[in-house]
Amino acid sequence: MTDLSVDQSINGSSGSDAGARDALRVASWNDYVSLLKPRVMSLVVFTGFVGLMAAPGTLHPVLAAVALLCIAVGAGASGALNMWFDADIDAVMMRTRKRPIPRGVVAADDALIFGSLLSAASITIMWMAVGWVPAALLALTIGFYLFVYTMWLKRRTPHNIVIGGAAGALPPVIGWAAVTGNVTIEPIVLFLIIFMWTPPHFWALALYRAGDYEKAGVPMLPVVLGKQATRLQALLYSVLLAPVALAPYVLGFAGIAYAVVAGLCSILFVALAAQLWHLGRVANGEGTAEKRAEHAARRLFSFSLFYLFALFLALLVEHLAGWAA
Repeated sequence: MTDLSVDQSINGSSGSDAGARDALRVASWNDYVSLLKPRVMSLVVFTGFVGLMAAPGTLHPVLAAVALLCIAVGAGASGALNMWFDADIDAVMMRTRKRPIPRGVVAADDALIFGSLLSAASITIMWMAVGWVPAALLALTIGFYLFVYTMWLKRRTPHNIVIGGAAGALPPVIGWAAVTGNVTIEPIVLFLIIFMWTPPHFWALALYRAGDYEKAGVPMLPVVLGKQATRLQALLYSVLLAPVALAPYVLGFAGIAYAVVAGLCSILFVALAAQLWHLGRVANGEGTAEKRAEHAARRLFSFSLFYLFALFLALLVEHLAGWAA
């Protein structure tokens, strides 16, 4: 998963002066917090919490808190290791050039040690306090994000987001396994919702950040196949996502309230993706029409965040209120 913040460009001597000032100061705790990608972490923890609450059975509140803390720390560790490996391209991209390593306030080796220690600690504590199944899943999540997505896929294939999205889809499975000690069809469905949501979510971002990715040499879909092909893929994945989003209701571990939220939000998601595709077809890379297509990509990206939050919140509320089937 990537940092969702939008950085402002730094030009001329002012950018150099700012970098020099950053290099002179000692890293603060806030710089290390930034390494953890806290915005990404918050979504990971939330989906993990929903998986934990939706699972049958109970877990002692202290152990539940430990499990969520381990998920959070593991997600943060993944972010730190990602920034360590991607420091070279982060320095090139406008969106990421203010991260601690490109700014010179945290050394790359320190980020590697920091992320490695947090990874080991989160997996070990999860294993000792909650069980080996959620610990193994947490280790799989961190390893997949670092070795499969960051090191292997990201710089080699435009399908990096499609396959790499598996890492971001695992937290609700970890939460479920923390309670039950196993993995059944229900957490797999929650995994699939996030897995299918990830491509249109990040492709929408990539559409209006295509220049950044091209400059950094990252083969995101708009850079390799063009923007209109990306818009079409985003629409197709949005259509495929809709029935997957309704699966919890069909399988009986979500109620009618969830079905209504998932149905309405999926209709809006598909409509925004269709609008994006249509505007791109009309624009054909020209002037004001292309600007409208870019704004449509931003709308889809923003709504996609609301979409995932709304679905998991509806599932959470149903289970807390006892409305789920």
